[in-house]
Amino acid sequence: MKQVTERARRVLLLLPLTAVFLLSGCEKSGSAQPAGAATAHPPAPVVVARVEQRDVPVQIQAIGNVEAYQTVLIRSQVNGQIDHIFFKEGDDVHQGQRLFQLDERPFQADLEKAIGQMKRDQAQAENSRMQAERYSSLEKQGIVSHEQAGQVLAQSKADAAAVDADKAAIDASRVQLQYTNILAPINARAGSLMINLGNLIKANDTPYLVQLNQVTPIYVTFSVPEANLSRVRQRYAAGQLKVRAYPKGEGNRPVDGRLTFIDNGVDMSTGMFKLKGTFENHDRRLWPGEFVDVALELSTQKNAVLVPTKAIQTGQQGEYVYVVGADSTAESRPVKTSGVYQNLTLVADGLKPGEQVVVTGQLRVAPNAKVTVQRTLPADQTDTAAAGNPAGGGL
Repeated sequence: MKQVTERARRVLLLLPLTAVFLLSGCEKSGSAQPAGAATAHPPAPVVVARVEQRDVPVQIQAIGNVEAYQTVLIRSQVNGQIDHIFFKEGDDVHQGQRLFQLDERPFQADLEKAIGQMKRDQAQAENSRMQAERYSSLEKQGIVSHEQAGQVLAQSKADAAAVDADKAAIDASRVQLQYTNILAPINARAGSLMINLGNLIKANDTPYLVQLNQVTPIYVTFSVPEANLSRVRQRYAAGQLKVRAYPKGEGNRPVDGRLTFIDNGVDMSTGMFKLKGTFENHDRRLWPGEFVDVALELSTQKNAVLVPTKAIQTGQQGEYVYVVGADSTAESRPVKTSGVYQNLTLVADGLKPGEQVVVTGQLRVAPNAKVTVQRTLPADQTDTAAAGNPAGGGL
């Protein structure tokens, strides 16, 4: 009985302490709730650009490869030893400029030998001619027979023909002697020397002596899908089409050229057809073998609505942009695009000229939330980090 009374007393003493702890815990939790509810998101910092309206060219974009206008592999036409080299690797050479000199002494000796043979045959032919005239006179007098006179006349003609053959041999020897001077056939830039001074070379042997590439003017070859064949041919027949090439690292400085070649067939394995543009390339910004971005301009689209390509976002409902209103509120607005031009996107529906769209900072923007505009950029200057492929896609 005493043990039950003692336990009841302990329970009665613990109940007030428990109530005190519970009350203190409720007060603390109740005081923390209003502080959390008072927390709010600050306006997101963004960079915006104005929607512009202007004329833009309708383009077809592709990747092109630069090719030399002409390529010549210099080889010797005669056997010989290289005596002199009159240029350095990488030099610009001109048509008719001497590049190599072979040892000409054997060819000079052959020429002199041919000349000596001709002089001997000329003397023999002159003697045969005089004999033929004399036998012809004796035949008329009846001293020699017709057969004897005919034999002498035939020998005279044979000796005269030998002189003609000697003259041809002399011409051939002179040509061979000229081949010891190897000249540049075109205005071009010299490549690496494949055979150096003092080497013996054979006629039309491999490897070649040096490769010459003509780089002014120069070609850019590129391929586009066959779906564009009809309009490219129509515009090409109507007049010259402008081609722009963008060397790597020079996205804002295109090189202008013109379309000069449409291939006579479509590649059945790829569904592409080949085009070729010609560029004057006076500043030599295009170099054989390099890859460039190419834009073929077909026409001009009037009053196109343009926004920076970085402003276009893609969601579950399609493409959209954030439009910043006069009250600094970002509105999510769906748009329809119709193509790209350089780093700009053409908008067919959803935007009006003069509106401001967010180009940087979209990840921190919530629809219909406040934003802080840090900068306003021109439409064609989205940001230094936004300079990507200058040619972009095609219209």
